[in-house]
Amino acid sequence: MKILVIGGTQFIGKHLVASLSKAGHEVSVLHRKAEHDHGKKVLNLQADRNDIAQVKSALAGKSFDAAFDLVYDWERGTPATVVEQTAKLLTGSISRYVFISSVAAYGDGLNHHEGDALAADDHTDRYVREKAQSERALFRLHQRHGTPVVTIRPPFVYGPNNPIYREQFFWDRIRDKRPVILPGDGRRLMQFAYVKDIVWACQRALEVPAALGHAFNIGNARPLTQCEVLDAFFAAAGKSTEVLRVQRERIARAGGHPLGPNLYFGMYFDLPPITSVISKAQRVLGLKPTLFGDGLKETFRWYARNHSKKAIDYSFEDRLLQRERSQLAS
Repeated sequence: MKILVIGGTQFIGKHLVASLSKAGHEVSVLHRKAEHDHGKKVLNLQADRNDIAQVKSALAGKSFDAAFDLVYDWERGTPATVVEQTAKLLTGSISRYVFISSVAAYGDGLNHHEGDALAADDHTDRYVREKAQSERALFRLHQRHGTPVVTIRPPFVYGPNNPIYREQFFWDRIRDKRPVILPGDGRRLMQFAYVKDIVWACQRALEVPAALGHAFNIGNARPLTQCEVLDAFFAAAGKSTEVLRVQRERIARAGGHPLGPNLYFGMYFDLPPITSVISKAQRVLGLKPTLFGDGLKETFRWYARNHSKKAIDYSFEDRLLQRERSQLAS
């Protein structure tokens, strides 16, 4: 098949392009830069995804059998109008338009099924709002114009080559024999999706006729507490380190924030939980999620070969830990 990957140079995209190429597909990557690192067999199409005129120009005269839409611009956002206009350009010429959304599109809450309402248009978080709006726009196109839409809603995605400072955050502290801060009581729930499971689901969405016009929650079936997540990180590394519980209010007063710059539990990892039920993906796509421990072991092997040797600035954590220990001593 001739496949367009919108994005394709970051985390999920790198794995997806490699898998599609290995399967013998003819892959084109559309992104902002003049070149990529996928090799000569993958065609490079240059365009700013947020500029629909550039996208239209880059795609002019080209045809594809399917498209994967992975892009989200964290600095400028990716409005639903951009996603909708891109899908419109390809409507009528492709058999699938697979859009990577997120469980964040639900807005909040636990145990979401795909038929649950998505976040409102006035949601305060831009990422949440734009993912939900994009899905609504795509399914309107499917209903009105037959755009062959499939959307994928993962929770926290982990795995080799993750550029977001998440798994590595904890393994760096084990390596440097540093304490890990556990926010609150450690019971906040987290749900994960292995990057290779996301790639597998994307490719299955091309193959399964019943996937057309549907959304799928993809991830591990059981959410974990933050305590369980730490235990899994330790087990994957074969080592552990000290864990110190700190109330979230105290972390915030000291300047800590889940998005940084003063991280305390990995990038964006300490958020109110949003979890989902994956039974539809198991039934329709045949999803068999990778065990979290197995995926982490493979991720740790990648980390051990590739982690940065640069010194890490622990000054914020030092101040916070000193304050907490002083309070405990008094």
